Amino acid sequence: MTTLTLTTCSLPAVKVGTVRPVLTLVDLCSGLPVNPLPPPKSRDPSLPHAPVRTHNLSREQQQIAVTNALRYFPEKTHSVLAPEFTEELRLYGHIYMYRFLPNIQMRAYPLAEYPARSNKAAAIMHMIMNNLDPQVAQFPQELVTYGGNGQVFSNWAQVWLVLHYLSVMMEDQTLVLYSGHPLGLFPSDPRSPRLVITNGMVIPSYSTRVNYDDMFAMGVTMYGQMTAGSYCYIGPQGIVHGTTVNKEALNKRYQQGWLEEYTDDLDVLIKRVREARAKKQVTSIGYQGNVVEVWERLVKEYETTGDLLVDLGSDQTSCHNPFSGGYCPVQLTFDEAEQMLAKEPEKFRPLVEESLRRQVAAINKLADAGLFFWDYGNAFLLEARRAGADVGCAKGGDEIKFRYPSYVQDIMGDIFSLGFGPFRWVCTSGDPQDLQKTDELACTILKAICNEGISERTRQQYQDNIAWIEQAGKHKLVVGSQARILYSDQVGRVRIARAFNDAVRAGLLKAAVVISRDHHDVSGTDSPFRETSNVYDGSAFTADMAVQNFVGDAFRGATWVALHNGGGVGWGEVINGGFGLVLDGSEEAQYRASLTLNWDVSNGVARRAWSGNENAEATIIRSMTLDHRLKVTIPHHADPTLVAHVLATYQ
Repeated sequence: MTTLTLTTCSLPAVKVGTVRPVLTLVDLCSGLPVNPLPPPKSRDPSLPHAPVRTHNLSREQQQIAVTNALRYFPEKTHSVLAPEFTEELRLYGHIYMYRFLPNIQMRAYPLAEYPARSNKAAAIMHMIMNNLDPQVAQFPQELVTYGGNGQVFSNWAQVWLVLHYLSVMMEDQTLVLYSGHPLGLFPSDPRSPRLVITNGMVIPSYSTRVNYDDMFAMGVTMYGQMTAGSYCYIGPQGIVHGTTVNKEALNKRYQQGWLEEYTDDLDVLIKRVREARAKKQVTSIGYQGNVVEVWERLVKEYETTGDLLVDLGSDQTSCHNPFSGGYCPVQLTFDEAEQMLAKEPEKFRPLVEESLRRQVAAINKLADAGLFFWDYGNAFLLEARRAGADVGCAKGGDEIKFRYPSYVQDIMGDIFSLGFGPFRWVCTSGDPQDLQKTDELACTILKAICNEGISERTRQQYQDNIAWIEQAGKHKLVVGSQARILYSDQVGRVRIARAFNDAVRAGLLKAAVVISRDHHDVSGTDSPFRETSNVYDGSAFTADMAVQNFVGDAFRGATWVALHNGGGVGWGEVINGGFGLVLDGSEEAQYRASLTLNWDVSNGVARRAWSGNENAEATIIRSMTLDHRLKVTIPHHADPTLVAHVLATYQ
């Protein structure tokens, strides 16, 4: 294994107060700069920053937190760094190591520019730097990609070390990461993953929010959300995050074209909604303010004029983390909320709970008038119920049902059961022309599949995605890496991957393509309040599927794999995993892609079939006809009347 003594580097001496030299990728991949230390660096006020993280560390635990941070650095630097890290812990609730913010434009560079011995390692570096790109990341200096607290790493020392390890990695080594911490490079087989990531793996009885806050403060665990901690986030094509009252986030999405207009005046907002409805105008309007104000104003408009101004509604706040900055209560401005979190966190929770009750009360009134509301799967209804809001009582002890369905229960569950989910790819050349070519290849393949003997439900999914992929390029959806997302099933994913690999081999694409997916997929996530909320056989709270998926992807050929506690609905509520696979044009890549993608979809379809989902059963039976090696246990279906009658005789 490569030891930490090899992962420090010397940079030119810089006096405190002078401008830091701009780094090259070679500099960034040379190891931690400790000889000399870079000068202190403060947070960039032009960037949005993560809220202060709350914790309940004792004096002894604070000492552990600082000691843990110092482990990355030679003893001779400790007298300088210890006071600095202590101050960060006091001010921000976590030690981010701002001094080690690299002075480089953080973005996804073309694959050939990375100083790496392995193209697979270079592809991982490409993905990491994309997740930390300020145009992509929500709080880039705190290493948060999305969701309020979805960490890529826990501190900046880890970034330097991981990039160094990847730059020296050989094809017979695997890098192991524990919640952002690079344990090291270990000897392995070239057929094994080059990177194995686990985030937030905590003994179940201790997987609570309070314990997480303390463990994160001590630097021993990390919440990787879904694709943040696995480096597979691809910008707002994956999810248009940052739906907060943060002005910088709103302006970023406006500049990137995801918002066509915005206002901070509620009267102006209502006027524009009325105008757009009257003219049947398609637009997207951002409101810089609190969404509870909007809901309550919509109620007022309905009660005074009889006009229901909204037909469909949901909530996308980071409600998986409501008491640590993921949800801004309506009683406070954004700045006031930030200050209260930092100085009086004990007063923040009751305000959030009251705000949730107000929000639900307004939604309920509009729903009674005809609004169709659904839960996005961000724990909004779950946290609202915990706060005492009227979201409907769980019937018959069923904790995953509310007054309003989750969109998985209502829509996505059936789509997952057909084997369709968010397949993604990244053109590591960084060339938009490569992305255009992959769009064309994918579209051609989907059209060909539509001409085969498939069910009408499956054909509809393909046709919807053909319409998407044909228009995606002209709408300029790319932010960060040259990436695309496309919903596809097992057959489509495998054929698309093969076509991409052939195109790399033939030189039609300038560099390798990384294929991946959102963890929010057919097989990747066990989440009773989202991805598996339509599993009704009692197994919604089990996590065998996600863990098996992680393991299965690892030995079937994925370039890297990740397994996370938390994601979407929050810490302790979800187990999810993901993968990345580099298509470099080789026959081996073709074989790996086929094995991995077939398993990565059929695992979840088989589980959903066993739970009683008819779509999944039909899908997995079809899959068995396409590959004789696939043998899945199919359920026999009991007559519910018979079971009820038998039970009644024993009561």
